[in-house]
Amino acid sequence: MNLIFTKMHGAGNDFIVIDAINQSVRLTPAQCRFLADRRFGIGADQILVVEKADRTDVDFRYRIFNADGSEVEQCGNGARAFVKFVTEKGLATQRRITVSTLAGVIALQLEDDGNVTVNMGAPILEPEKVPFDTSGLRGKHEGEDTLWPLYLEPQPGREGATTYISVVSMGNPHAVQVVKDVDTAPVALEGPLIEQHRRFPARVNAGFMQILDRNTVRLRVYERGAGETLACGTGACAAVVAGIRRGRLDSPVRVEARGGVLQIAWAGEGQPVMMSGPAVSVYEGRIDMPIV
Repeated sequence: MNLIFTKMHGAGNDFIVIDAINQSVRLTPAQCRFLADRRFGIGADQILVVEKADRTDVDFRYRIFNADGSEVEQCGNGARAFVKFVTEKGLATQRRITVSTLAGVIALQLEDDGNVTVNMGAPILEPEKVPFDTSGLRGKHEGEDTLWPLYLEPQPGREGATTYISVVSMGNPHAVQVVKDVDTAPVALEGPLIEQHRRFPARVNAGFMQILDRNTVRLRVYERGAGETLACGTGACAAVVAGIRRGRLDSPVRVEARGGVLQIAWAGEGQPVMMSGPAVSVYEGRIDMPIV
């Protein structure tokens, strides 16, 4: 199969975007892993597939595959790349579009300055719906949030330790902890331990947030199925929600990721999270796909 693709990124979180409306596309997990491989394929954190609408109240179907081949519910930075792609390719003429994902429907707006604003919907705050298993745990309260203890097993050269996390779903699960300095935070060590922790049956994205002031944070995220990325849109949303609920942040919040800056606004429980940031097309190409 000869596949036409576009390489894009949102604040350094990079994607392979595929038009499955004008070409026949059926990706296997092995093919997704091949495409995402930075040595033998194209290289990307996620693969985004643009499909015809699967329901009457949306413009497109938006599918997301992680670098490990797993299909996931949501990707905020990818949503911005999605709307930039469909408008640049003439698949949509309007500047506001709605798309269906595994997590539900989201609305995307291409702004006059080229940035994209995404209505990410209201966060899910009930642990069992994230999902997160709280059985036998006693959380501690900070503001309106509950911080849950998460025991991380011993590793070579390191004893077991307990970290306190906020659990939030933005259509996909997130565990957010506050750290003193993201540059020295143990993302590479703790990230995979949290991602695959038994208390998260669907695995989880692990966020490490440093609060600079009430409207500014720095953030690193170890993403489920992708490892640490230069930016994570849903991770930025989850971190801001956690910080506001803890009483440490005020909306709107500037989120400084390693690959760029996102703006997140949230008016409180039951209200949607609004995310704004860049989306950039890098290049287009064709690749011969292995039959696997």
